[in-house]
Amino acid sequence: MTGSSKQPNDSLIYDELMNGLRGQLSPNLDKITALGIEARNDAERRHYAELWVKLEYERTEKELKFQREVDAAWKRLMPNMLPVNMGNAAGIAHDSGGRLALFVREADCQRCDARLSAVLADKRPVDIYLVDSEGSDQKLRNWAQQHRIPAEQVRERRIPLNHDAGRWLRYGNGIMPVLLQQGESG
Repeated sequence: MTGSSKQPNDSLIYDELMNGLRGQLSPNLDKITALGIEARNDAERRHYAELWVKLEYERTEKELKFQREVDAAWKRLMPNMLPVNMGNAAGIAHDSGGRLALFVREADCQRCDARLSAVLADKRPVDIYLVDSEGSDQKLRNWAQQHRIPAEQVRERRIPLNHDAGRWLRYGNGIMPVLLQQGESG
């Protein structure tokens, strides 16, 4: 979160805090949160809390506006595909219970790793397709080990690992990663 409060010495105080124990305990802490946590009195704490809430409200409004546009784009561009529901960490709609398919890349894809973590935390069966596996079972196994895919769930077919074999081109529309959920019609 960015922004500045009305006090001119906030930057100096923040720098001092982040060069000390607070910076060691919370190295990536934003300025307003750090100043609020380390406030010298209740009035200062209240000031930073109110500033934080105002900025958080603005950020949330922007994200919601964008999400509404994303929802509209799904309806326009993919009218027959069930969109993901961004109302939970995994972005998974829980209404149909359909099986999930997650398309990821092996090479340098932080968004893939984040989506994978969220899907695994959701504890639903998911078919994982490795787009750049080049048909190599060894690449698929190495990727699964690096991402700590539970071997017992792979054996039980709760998390089947698959080579993409062109499915991503058919369903992914250039998006990476892409998470699909099977609907009533497939």
